[in-house]
Amino acid sequence: MRAIVKYAEGEGNIELREVPEPKAGDDEVKIKVKAVGICGSDLHIYKGDIGIPTRVPFTIGHEFSGIITQVGKNVNRFKIGDRVTAENSRFTCGYCHYCMTGNYNLCNKRLATGYAYDGAYADYCIVPENRVYLLPENVDFLTAALTDPSACVYHAVHDLTGVNAGDTVLITGSGAMGLFAVQYVKANGGVAIITGLGQDAKRLTLAHELGADHIINLSEKNIENEVKKITQNKGVDIALECSGNQEAAANCLSLLRRQGKYTQIGIFGKPISLDLDRVLYGEIQMTGSFSQKYTGWKEALKLAALGKIKARPLVTDILPLEEWEKGFRLCFEGKAIKVVFQPEI
Repeated sequence: MRAIVKYAEGEGNIELREVPEPKAGDDEVKIKVKAVGICGSDLHIYKGDIGIPTRVPFTIGHEFSGIITQVGKNVNRFKIGDRVTAENSRFTCGYCHYCMTGNYNLCNKRLATGYAYDGAYADYCIVPENRVYLLPENVDFLTAALTDPSACVYHAVHDLTGVNAGDTVLITGSGAMGLFAVQYVKANGGVAIITGLGQDAKRLTLAHELGADHIINLSEKNIENEVKKITQNKGVDIALECSGNQEAAANCLSLLRRQGKYTQIGIFGKPISLDLDRVLYGEIQMTGSFSQKYTGWKEALKLAALGKIKARPLVTDILPLEEWEKGFRLCFEGKAIKVVFQPEI
């Protein structure tokens, strides 16, 4: 079968290959991939600066959906023909503090599909039964493939940050994570401010359509002046940093009110410098958000089925696997919001 393989560490070192078609183990299912998205972390895999454990060679891709074509002998919750999506937490130890408290996304021994195990930039992907989710009837494959980033933002906004009705929330970055953040903030009754650059005009227009209350084009307006006007000099209650950009992170810290909350969602891919005295003097609550877990997946799928969280508008480009380089280029150049590969095109 076809697979897009990271065959060596370092920047690049990726190619489309013919590889053996996998078979499901006793506790696994084999999924025919119908749609798989490019995640921001996949771009870091390309650049060679991802902080998640990898084992080369491996097939990239973890944001996907498809149809089960084989089930292992111990699998009893799914059958051939089921439409599904799946978490990327492939292996966790099951007995550490994090696993035992339901925070298996933080297990020190965690290994993930699309990083340390072969992923879904391929015709088929193997996943353990306990990481698989049945799709609601009205959730299509493109929407389902974006359950992963949606669940990540659910985890950040609901599990870790907590947005209350009336909270003013600054969202830096107008990519997929920022656009999901707008929707989850609005779902909780928050006031959403999102930022972007002139080149992000289409993304910012979409942010408005998805419910953002305030749009700040940083190429045209001063973020500090705009936030002061919106908050009447108070500062924002919450900052969700979705871009992985040092300047954006600094803006988040400087524009928070005292005792505000800062959550890091975007990946920087390198050490950065921040003035942490602002955290001290302002008694800022600062947290990071990594991946997601069961709660986020169940709620993300439920909200997608209800039409409360929309993923399909984020998909700007649909390509065959053979055009993976074009897909990555569109992402690196900022010309796409979400690129999805469909192996059967």
